[in-house]
Amino acid sequence: MSAPPPPWFVELLAHRRWVYRTRPFPHVYVRDVFTLDFYRRLAEEFQRLRTSQPDLFTKVTDGYGAGGVSLTRIGNGPFEVFLSRAWNDLIAGVVGVGVTGDVEGSLHRHPPGSPRGWPHHDLTPAWFPEPIPEPTRAGLPSAEIDLKSGARPEGVPARELVRAVAVLFYLGNGPWQPGAGGETGLFADIGTVDPATGQPIPAISIPPVDNSMIVFECTPRSWHTFLGANISARNCVVMWLHRPREQAEQLWGGERIVQW
Repeated sequence: MSAPPPPWFVELLAHRRWVYRTRPFPHVYVRDVFTLDFYRRLAEEFQRLRTSQPDLFTKVTDGYGAGGVSLTRIGNGPFEVFLSRAWNDLIAGVVGVGVTGDVEGSLHRHPPGSPRGWPHHDLTPAWFPEPIPEPTRAGLPSAEIDLKSGARPEGVPARELVRAVAVLFYLGNGPWQPGAGGETGLFADIGTVDPATGQPIPAISIPPVDNSMIVFECTPRSWHTFLGANISARNCVVMWLHRPREQAEQLWGGERIVQW
């Protein structure tokens, strides 16, 4: 059982309604996640990093339009809230998923006019160091261990986990209106395509509204992607909580876990 959240953490939350939705797969949608004062600190820190250390943001992966930086590279500051055990326990409890306490996260920035992504479900491995995190501290990736492959120097122990819960928190985007693009699409299936584009049709499009968030369990059917067509930059925090690989295999089968 996780400990009660510390007072400093509770004071950051806006205590708005968190909405549970079942379509097209179970997810939680939240507006006004943090108090206005703390949200402004996050947005200001994001802007400071963008202007003072632009080289921090490097290509996330081939074929994907965003640049990103791991939260572990940013250092002390307001973004540490996403790497805290209090945040891990809150998100795990909301989704109802047992997790290890290990988290990974990044800041992502899609420049204006970024291409559409491809539907994916995030049910992928992630390697973390030993020992298992303490009840009051989140476990973080190690510079010695490749997060995706587990490659590491001889004698360095590691644990293979699987992404269990995904979080997308939007910030620093400014006012958003329909037609501005940059949404996150959630898909009921990826076999139904638009005849005009040949692209899968999302069942729901989540707008990148500042201080809003979407949270969902990573399953073989949690298909989602960045829909592109953004007329201004789309910024967000992307992060994952994790479960043991054996647990994921029992739930979904090892063949459903997608290797990098």
